[in-house]
Amino acid sequence: MLRESIVFGGGCFWCTEAVFKMLRGVESVEPGYAGGTTPNPTYAQVCSGRTGHAEVIKIDFDAALVAVEDLFAVFFATHDPTTLNRQGNDVGTQYRSAIFYTTDAQKIAAEKYIAELESSAPGGAAIVTEVTPLDKFYPAEEEHRNYYARNKDAAYCQVIINPKLKKAKERFKELLA
Repeated sequence: MLRESIVFGGGCFWCTEAVFKMLRGVESVEPGYAGGTTPNPTYAQVCSGRTGHAEVIKIDFDAALVAVEDLFAVFFATHDPTTLNRQGNDVGTQYRSAIFYTTDAQKIAAEKYIAELESSAPGGAAIVTEVTPLDKFYPAEEEHRNYYARNKDAAYCQVIINPKLKKAKERFKELLA
């Protein structure tokens, strides 16, 4: 087993958590906050847009079972990495597209993946995903953990999360647990 951690910000962490929990080799997915200056932020503080933190998920994975490039493929396919500080109706720096890496190899792989995405989309919008080292990860409050699993019938889950899950299941069958 080759355990690694990486942190992704791709909009609302309720959506991203649900997507990555489906993948083979992913041991845990924890929603939280990263990239800002306020220590121990709360959800309300992060939503205010004044902490500098993004809503993120921390993924612990077995790199022997799932390559970080596969995680990047799912990450970039399930959010819009070309819109600065926005994912759908979620607007603000707390919803920015971000990769917070924990190893130099992850940084190199992320930069290479982004460069390949940009070169393969002639005339397309530039990728605005920030790639920065993880300084500190703050776990989200309990009510945000396993949100989709606990609220599958909620309107938000039905309208926003279910289509993302469907897309991920169809496009990444070979990566599912």
